[in-house]
Parts: sequence; C-alpha cells; structure tokens
Amino acid sequence: MRATNVLILVCIAVSLYSWTLNPTTVEQDLAFSLMNVQQGRVWTLVTAIFVHANLIHLLGNMIFLYVFGNTLESVTNSKKKLLTVFFVGGILSFPLSIPFFPPSASFVGASAAIFTLAAVVMLLKPLRFSWLLLMPVGMVAIVYFIYNAVAVYFNLQSDVAYVSHVIGFLLGVPFGIAWSPNWKKNLGISLILLAVYFVALYLLTQYVLPKL
Repeated sequence: MRATNVLILVCIAVSLYSWTLNPTTVEQDLAFSLMNVQQGRVWTLVTAIFVHANLIHLLGNMIFLYVFGNTLESVTNSKKKLLTVFFVGGILSFPLSIPFFPPSASFVGASAAIFTLAAVVMLLKPLRFSWLLLMPVGMVAIVYFIYNAVAVYFNLQSDVAYVSHVIGFLLGVPFGIAWSPNWKKNLGISLILLAVYFVALYLLTQYVLPKL
C-alpha cells in the first residue's frame, strides 16, 4: 500500500476517534497550541496533523492529500520523500504559525502538510492531470496558494488558518527545487496555468453565466 493511502487512513481513524472525546481532551492532548508545548505536550506537534475538526474538514483534506500525495509518491517513486515532506511541512508549520495567532489558539489538521506536498508537486510535475479535480495539479497548487496568500494579505477572518497554509507551501519550495532539475521551467508552467485559470474564470463570469 502506498504511504499516501496509509496517511489517509490514519487521518480518518484519528479524526473519528477524536470526535468521540470531550473537546477539552482533544484541545489539551491532541491539538497543537503554544500552551501545550510549554506544558511539555510536544507530541501534539504530530497528533494535531491527523485530527480534523469535522467531516467537511476531513473530506476536503483527504481529497487533496490523495491527489498531491499520490502524485509525489509516483513521480519520485519514494515513500521516504513523501513522508519527509508531509511531516516536515505538518510539524514545522504549527510553531511557525504561532506569531500570527493569539497565544490561546490551537491548531488541527493536515492542511499545511498538504500545501507542502502541493508546492513540491508543482515544481516537479505541474502538468500531471488530476481526474479527481479535473485540472493539472500545478494549476490546483498555485491557485490555492494565491487564494490563501490573498486571504492572509486582506486579513480574512475565518476558522481557517490561511497563514499556516502559506507557511506549509513555502516549506515545500526547497524540496521542489532540490528534487527537480527543471523547477524554473515548471514554475513558469504553473504561472501560465494560473493565467489560463483566471482568463477562463473571467470569460465564464462575463459571457457564459449572464446568459444562463
């Protein structure tokens, strides 16, 4: 079994288990927070990656983990690289996000780790088509990065930790550069895909939707 699919199963199992617990127990023993680390609960750097707040949060993340994780694993033919990127992005994004949130903030979910995977895939194989998302993975990666970066810039208020996603993505860039001899070309391709996306979105909203 691919490492990506194992990670998905672990996320599902841990999330389902966490939903049976008292929310206070989850926040103290499984979620990441500055307070938890200060009190010695350093294992929450890992457990928080696999806990998800609700079914929508879990399903959304698992779809993107399936796409980006399996793409990276098949392109590199390496479980080790997949797991390295996933855990480096997931673990480091939590403490690096602390300065942007109140001291009482807690974090759960694999989103940042998935954004780390997305950055690597974008620089390795941007034109790999995802039949699940119906677009090239490079387009998916850069569109979602831009969306989250804009949300951070405009300080969009939400339960979503947009800045953690941006941090996760940036953590993936060095891996993509190190593993892809054509990363500059692939970055250019991704930017072209981004332009195509916005042109298509403009045409859709200006000429197609008004006629429906």
